Amino acid sequence: MSEEDGKFDSILFAMAAQHTGGVPEMLGTIASFLNRKTDFFVGGHEGEWEKLVLTVFRGEAKKAQEVADKKRKEKEAEEKRRQEVLRKKREEEEQSKTATVTELTEEEAESLQKELDAKKSKVEESPAATSSSPAATETPSDKANSDSEDVEPGDEGKLKPNQGNGCNLDRYSWTQTLQEIELRVPFDVKFTLKAKDVVVVIQRKSLKVGLKGHPPVIDGELHCEIKIEDSLWHLEKNTVVVTFEKINQMNWWDRLVVTDPQINTRKINPESSKLSDLDSSTRSMVEKMMYDQKQKELGLPTSDEQKKQDVLKKFMQQHPEMDFSKCKFN
Repeated sequence: MSEEDGKFDSILFAMAAQHTGGVPEMLGTIASFLNRKTDFFVGGHEGEWEKLVLTVFRGEAKKAQEVADKKRKEKEAEEKRRQEVLRKKREEEEQSKTATVTELTEEEAESLQKELDAKKSKVEESPAATSSSPAATETPSDKANSDSEDVEPGDEGKLKPNQGNGCNLDRYSWTQTLQEIELRVPFDVKFTLKAKDVVVVIQRKSLKVGLKGHPPVIDGELHCEIKIEDSLWHLEKNTVVVTFEKINQMNWWDRLVVTDPQINTRKINPESSKLSDLDSSTRSMVEKMMYDQKQKELGLPTSDEQKKQDVLKKFMQQHPEMDFSKCKFN
């Protein structure tokens, strides 16, 4: 609807408030006005006024039907998506119930723990790990700062995002779009993992992922809240893949859990984040928020503040006779 269509809304709302009989009474008032003050009913050929009324009302009815159809299709698509999520959850639960999985015995668990400990000791004792050369002792902070020569104030020590706008850590990696997060946790074991071998607990503000009988790989508070009803997990060979949807879909996460190192969200690439998939109004809003956030971090005015400043400058230019030297502006 254009601004032209709604310019009389305030007047019509005021009229409607005085018609306790509803739409029929209000239409009667309008018809009475046309009868008493115009030649609407008798000024043309016989029946012409009726054709005109039908044409106008049918046109508005068509617009109303188009809007209703659009809303219905959107609702059906959302319901279809919700049913698909529920179906996948049921399949995962059914697979978990029916899968013939051999639980790890105490001897197997102890053997697996020794194997993991041996690999960890081997890595720690390797020349690459104990070397005192600058390349070997480079910290994540040094790596983050060496990725870019122009480090903005406040970004020192932050990691550069991976290609999926997330972060690659020692034991897991994650990627993100504006809408959702995908987490991948690989397990280096000699047998094929099944659903009953792993522990995955997804809460609105916390996450736990690990191997049954062993300390969890992830067990902490999430950076922001997520939608539990849209959260899924499955196994790809020996990798646990967890997908969940953000509640706040206007901001980038700078870490998965609060104990993780931060990534530099200014280095995020919106294209790989599927920003182009958003509708035009949402995309404009997100781009504006990203711009304003960066301006605030740099101590510069936001887009709204810039507009206000431009209006003020224009006013001052139009009124050179006024003295603004003693005025204070926020």
